Amino acid sequence: MTLSADPRLAARIAWHHFQEGLTQSAIADKIGLSRARVNQIIGELRASGAVQLRINTPHGACIELEAALKEQFALREAIVVPAPAAETDVRRVTGMAAGQFLSDAIQDGDVVGVGWGGTIDAAASAMARKNGRRNTVVSFCGGFPKSTPVNPYDVAARFARILHGPCYYVTAPMFADSRSMRDALIDSHSVRAAMDQVRCVNIGLVSAVDLSPESRSLEYGLISEELRQSLLEAGAVGDICGHYMTADGGLVDHEINDLIVAPPIDDLLSIPHLVLASGGDAKVPIIRAALRRGFAHTLIVDEDAANALVRSSR
Repeated sequence: MTLSADPRLAARIAWHHFQEGLTQSAIADKIGLSRARVNQIIGELRASGAVQLRINTPHGACIELEAALKEQFALREAIVVPAPAAETDVRRVTGMAAGQFLSDAIQDGDVVGVGWGGTIDAAASAMARKNGRRNTVVSFCGGFPKSTPVNPYDVAARFARILHGPCYYVTAPMFADSRSMRDALIDSHSVRAAMDQVRCVNIGLVSAVDLSPESRSLEYGLISEELRQSLLEAGAVGDICGHYMTADGGLVDHEINDLIVAPPIDDLLSIPHLVLASGGDAKVPIIRAALRRGFAHTLIVDEDAANALVRSSR
């Protein structure tokens, strides 16, 4: 997002608030703005990634949950962020944690794969820029039928700019109209180039998409309400990078899985380090399914969803 304030004014407010610890009221009095305007600018600074909060502590806020998740789902690492306030989008807080994690985890020369979603977009906002590195970014998803706030092309491009490297896009829709069209798209030179790069990915970031009535796939027009109902009837609980899965982690027996223009699920599962970042009550079934399928070496999740995952696996 862009800032509504002059960049110099925004930088001054950021310094007073984040470096000096001044309250919004104190800043408003100091620079002659209303408290509401100062609050708005601080919110924009956070959302745009201009200000990034990094918490350096040897102990996580939810260390017992992290240990339980690691044990029950055989994870290398679990990061549980405190449950956000009711008015805070859980995708933002889990995404910020993912961005901080990736800033440390991505090494020079790594090929980085990314899915799509608000969580992954937020992760890009929280990542530290890496200039002079030999990183490559690969998108795991095709595009959307219309402009949306979060688009796979835009998300991948943001990561490429942050990592200062080239990007491979899946230059096709996420779902084809028919199997023959899907096969033709997969065989096209540009899509095949991106698919081949997936086998070179060292570290991949994916998120879970649910099938609730508030699902972003429904909101963004990727699926219709009729299709959502048919997926639920077939036993689907959500998708990872367009691959719709059942509660036990298997691919659902539904024609949509034959229409997806995306890397094969086995190629994704072969990535040496998969990071799954997601949260919220509606996402718990698909997160659990993804964990059962082995779709994560590192899990980044909110406290409420973590509790639900731990309870359900006992």
